[in-house]
Order: sequence, then structure tokens, then C-alpha cells
Amino acid sequence: MVFNHQLIPSYLMFNTCNAFARVLPLKTLPVKTVCNVLRCLSNATSNRDQLSVTTNVYTSYLDSNSQQTLDLIKDSFKVIDDFVTEDEEQSLFKEIEPYVKRLRYETSHWDDAIHEYRETERSKWTQENQRIIDRVRNTAFPAGVAPIRSVHVLDLAKTGVIKAHVDAVRFCGDTIAGISLLSSSVMRLADETDNTVFVDALIKRRSLYIMSGIARYKFTHEILGQQMSVFKGQAIPRDRRISVICRNQPDYSQREDMNDNNYQIR
Repeated sequence: MVFNHQLIPSYLMFNTCNAFARVLPLKTLPVKTVCNVLRCLSNATSNRDQLSVTTNVYTSYLDSNSQQTLDLIKDSFKVIDDFVTEDEEQSLFKEIEPYVKRLRYETSHWDDAIHEYRETERSKWTQENQRIIDRVRNTAFPAGVAPIRSVHVLDLAKTGVIKAHVDAVRFCGDTIAGISLLSSSVMRLADETDNTVFVDALIKRRSLYIMSGIARYKFTHEILGQQMSVFKGQAIPRDRRISVICRNQPDYSQREDMNDNNYQIR
């Protein structure tokens, strides 16, 4: 009797081998066949576990009231936990803090999108911090995509909020990547045509989020305030949060295409 496990699709192997072993007691089978079954079980279990990890990794940081919307957005919104170490976080903070602490927190923004914030642009960094910025760009932007030289630094007070908005395409291209310093938060991405359909993203302290494509143009995004800062039923405490945000150059040739696809440009 020959049991060829290579003829069975990987996602069926585990259940097939289990059923096979139950129907034919192993002690009644030739040694070669028993070894074949055991090898099949081992390989199938490994494949199943790897498939589960690969398929469901985004569920650790994304949650939605619509599975269809979650499936739509999961490939255009990524979060990489612990992208910077504690030492790297402190290094960035030490360079940013002396400047931003001289600024006052603003209560309104030109497009009313942010409240209780301070912001600046930086194009020169210490050598150590420049390596971090380069790592963000290399991770977020494909080869050949030109980053904007200046890095946007946004300091949001503990009680501050970033209201639902779509970033203006005249200021940056199709990818935005931000390191979160000092505090975790929950970002909500809502369908522009129906804001009752949304995806919540857990943005942990020292993580990197990368937003592009559909998430960038078809969904508004906001940072939830303290009272609404909840992810999968668990409260996510808010504190002062500094975002170090890298963007790529806008591609003006795509503006007409974005209008044709009913992208809202702000």
C-alpha cells in the first residue's frame, strides 16, 4: 500500500491523514506505511500552523465591524510592532523635544483636522537618527520611489485628537509611514462613503504604521480620543504622542486617475 501525501492539497492533508489513521489502526499497517502517515501528519500540521500565522497576522493590529472591509484594507495598511527600540525612541525624542517644547499646543488646524497639537518639519537629523529615518523609508517605499526630504513631526497632547480626514494629495504621494513615540493609540479608518463602516488599527508605542493605496485615498483616518480609545474591547490608554512621519513625493500624473475613480481630494 502506497500513501502519496504529495497528491493531497496542503490544506486537506491534516484532516485526511487523521481520518486515515483512525480508519486503519497503525499497528496493522506495514512499517513503511506508518512512517509515511506520521510524516504526512507532521508536515500537514506544520503547513497548517504556518498558513494560520501568515493569513492572520494582520488581526493582531486590525479589527473591523465589516469582514469585507477588513479584507479590502488589510493589504494597504500595515503595522510593524517594535520597529524602534527603547533607546532609539529616546534618541529621537531627545532631538525633537528641545524644539517642540518651545511651541504651544494649537487648538485648531487650518482644515480643522487636529486639535491640541504641535508640529514641525525636520530635514536634518543626527547620524544615529538619520539611520532610523532611512530604515523607515527603505521599509515603506518601493525602490525608485522618491521620499520627501523633510520629515513631518506631529506632537499630539494627551487630550488631543486627530479628526477624520484624508491627507491632501498635493502635499504627499500615495504612501505615509509613521513611527509612534511615547504612547500607543487607536487609529480609525472609515469608508468615505459610509462612516459607519470602519477598521480600527492598534498603533502601539514604538511601532511603524504604513498606509498606502486604498487606505490612503478611500478611507478617512483619525486618532481616537481618550474616551473612545478601545481596541477589541480593551481600553488603550492615551498619553502624549509624537509621530515621526515620512512621505513620498506626490505623483501629479495620477491626479486625473484618482478623480476618475471618485477619490476625494482634499
